[in-house]
Amino acid sequence: MSTERSAQLWRLDGARTRSISAENPTGAPGAGGRATEGTGAHAARFLGQGWKVSPSIILPDGETATLADVSGPGVVRHWWLTTDRAVLGAMTVRVYWDGRPEPAIEVPLGDLFCNGLGELTLVDSEMIVVNPAGGLNSYWPMPFRTHARITLENSSGRNVPVYYQITYDEQEVPANAGYLHATWARSAPLGSPAIHTLMDTTPGPGRYVGTYLTIRPGAPGWWGEGEFKFYLDGDTDFPTICGTGTEDYFGGAWNFDLGGGVYRRYSTAYLGLPQVIPADQIYQPDQRFGMYRWHVRDPICFDRDVRVTVQALGWQGDAYLPLVDADIASTAWWYQAAR
Repeated sequence: MSTERSAQLWRLDGARTRSISAENPTGAPGAGGRATEGTGAHAARFLGQGWKVSPSIILPDGETATLADVSGPGVVRHWWLTTDRAVLGAMTVRVYWDGRPEPAIEVPLGDLFCNGLGELTLVDSEMIVVNPAGGLNSYWPMPFRTHARITLENSSGRNVPVYYQITYDEQEVPANAGYLHATWARSAPLGSPAIHTLMDTTPGPGRYVGTYLTIRPGAPGWWGEGEFKFYLDGDTDFPTICGTGTEDYFGGAWNFDLGGGVYRRYSTAYLGLPQVIPADQIYQPDQRFGMYRWHVRDPICFDRDVRVTVQALGWQGDAYLPLVDADIASTAWWYQAAR
């Protein structure tokens, strides 16, 4: 979607760009930089209004901030945010489309930006970019028809600063546009059977577009033999799409290992293994790994419903080893028709 848009930057289609931040909380035309109070007021005391008086907010522990609350139709194009890097897993993003009471997106902040393991990791992909020293960027296009609301909850145990900018276009939304959804799930420990469900049966029509997965294997040795399975449009015991292994699904091969006693990390436009913690070991039970795959050029299209699972399989001698003690967490992204 974003690739198609970049190829048509020349198109003058009547869209109007708006941007929400602590300097312009409503995104209204001409409303930016008018603050006279804010987190930068002391630093700007010799300069006055218009000179970075309100670059951020302070989000108290236990409270939820509304970062965006705008009317449509429109499409969110880019979202940048930074905060205390140590508490990314203790903050939750929720996104509500068109006045619905339940969030379409409800994911820990770190996992939403492929940083779900408590240590900042840089990511260089098309849809998610994480830059020094904690700049979180999302380029998932998010259409809405009448209303969009984005919130951030702080459960970290301390007050944190939040800097953010959410850029969207006021524009017409095609009748066949789906709403972006994302869900987070964790199995810790996984137990038996050693199968983690990324998303349970979800009605269509829709398109599955992205996966971020973290795992602590809980057993020594290679941990990525498990298959990703996509149960489409009424599949029951057996899926329509069945992969060949976890590292294969994320675009790697042969245990992510080129020798030398370490895993080889990578971060590309659509596939990555950016997180290996600690990075100087291999095949250790308490190592932690974070991987992403964006189905931007190969969306998984479904009409009636979809369910997504992954097996947790290691290797022992000459046989597969179910990783019943594994700790697995996942974030799944998909576009779905209004219900």
